[in-house]
Formats: sequence, C-alpha cells, structure tokens
Amino acid sequence: MRKFLGPILLGLGGFLLVIGLLSLVWAPGQVKKTPLDVDSVTNLEGTVSKLNLETGELEENPVKVQSITKSDSEASDDEVAVFVNTSCIVIDIDDAPDCVDGEDPRLVSASTDVFATDRYSAVAVNDGKYLPDDAEPHEGLVNKWPFDAEKKDYEYWDGLTGTAQPALYDRTEEIEGLETYVYKVNITDAVVEIAEGVPGTYDNAIEIAVDPMTGSFIRQSQDQQRYLADGTTVLDIQVAYTDDEVKESAADAEDSRGLLSLITTTVPIVGLSAGVIALLAGILLIVGARRSPSGRRDA
Repeated sequence: MRKFLGPILLGLGGFLLVIGLLSLVWAPGQVKKTPLDVDSVTNLEGTVSKLNLETGELEENPVKVQSITKSDSEASDDEVAVFVNTSCIVIDIDDAPDCVDGEDPRLVSASTDVFATDRYSAVAVNDGKYLPDDAEPHEGLVNKWPFDAEKKDYEYWDGLTGTAQPALYDRTEEIEGLETYVYKVNITDAVVEIAEGVPGTYDNAIEIAVDPMTGSFIRQSQDQQRYLADGTTVLDIQVAYTDDEVKESAADAEDSRGLLSLITTTVPIVGLSAGVIALLAGILLIVGARRSPSGRRDA
C-alpha cells in the first residue's frame, strides 16, 4: 500500500501547491476587477423644492430617484467595462411610477449616460474603441471605487459640472454590520446649465459610503441646489438611498466579500498548507518503504 500511497500523496501535494500558488498570485488579478454582467437598479428617496413659475414660490414635495446601470458586454473587453446608465427623478405624488415622460409635471429630470471604466482601477476611460461618438468624456471614478479602496482622496465624476470633483476621505462608519469608508464631495457656486439652455449656478454636498474591499456603494446621499443667474433658487433637493437599498447593497457586498476571501485567502492557505503536508507525507512514505526490510534486495 505504501508503494502506491507515497506517489499519490506527492502528486496530490503538488496539485494543491499549484492551486494555492495560483490563488495567491494569479487569481486576485482575475477576480478583483469589475464584472461584465452588471444589471443594477438603485433607489433613492427624499424631498424636492421646485420653483413654481406661476407663483414664484418653491413648492416642496416627496421625491424618488431610480438609477439603472447595465453593462454593455459586447462593447466591453478584459480591460474595460462599458455601461449604460439611465436616471429619473420624479415627484412622488399621485402614485407616481419610477419614471414619467417629459410632458408630466412630476418629472424633475431624466438622463441617459454612456461611459467606460478601467476594470481594475474603476477610473473612467475615454476611447472611441468602446464608446459611441456622442458619448460625453468622463473623468475620475464614476459608478464605484476600486477594489481595496484606501483612506485617501479620489476624483469623482459629477455629471452636471462635467468634471471630476475631489472626493475627500472623511471617516469609517459601520452600516448594516459592514465597515465602510465615507467620502464627501462638496461643490459650491459651480457655473453650469441648470437646465437645457438655462445658465446658473449649482451647489451639491454628496456623501458616499463605500465597501473598501469591493469598492461598491453601500449608501449615498445628495443635498443639491440650483440657482438662476440672479440667485433665485429653482431647485432644492435632498435624497439618499432608501433603507431597503442600503440593506440590499450591504448584503451584496457581504456576498462579494465572501467570494473574494474564499478565492484570495482561504484557497491559498488551504492549498499551500495541505500541499506541503501531503508532499512531506508522500516523501516519508516513499523513504520509509525503501528503508524497510521488504524493500531491500538480497546481495
């Protein structure tokens, strides 16, 4: 039995060592990149005060925001992920649907955005190989932070200004049992088109809580104001992830963390340690078999 068991253990040990080394060296680069099957729906809620042009007064109402992000797997490749995002902000009265057409007075804004990001760094990529000719160039991070995010400042894309804004690391915060890194973006007196063809200024205080291991958003909030050139407020909106959205985002991050830990930590440890044990056991059995009386030849 030893005659066969020793070589078997040597082969098994070598196999486990290879698996452990691959999981340690090669696998992280394969799993720590943006997937190409993203199909996410993000929901926010809050309040909006919108200028009534007839009365000249701000009217406050509940509001909901739905943002849908989908991968374009055909346009993407191993290095770059392409996304299509549609977003709709609707005054939440009279049983409003998630989005309405432009003739409905409950519509605050609706937009479609096509962008590409590096699958490793999550930074925007502007390359005609991936994007249509009319795609707006993007800068910085757009829809996620990189894997293994750090306690440092990043550049984060703001669509209204059309620029990347500093996202300043602020603190760690536990959300739904998950430790997150919280970043703040503060935009003040930015000269923009507050609506198509309407010049004005724009303020926005954005807070984003990120799972540092996966870079995914766990919670996001915005406190945004838009003003006419004369300083008149035309829009004042405060929105944040719904409670259900926060819970779902945290649960998804926990699942992704578990898979990453399995591939990048558990498998290397088990593979390398079990491989070494199997190799040593195989060597001992082979050496023992050669030294035993039954393994000696007569002179």
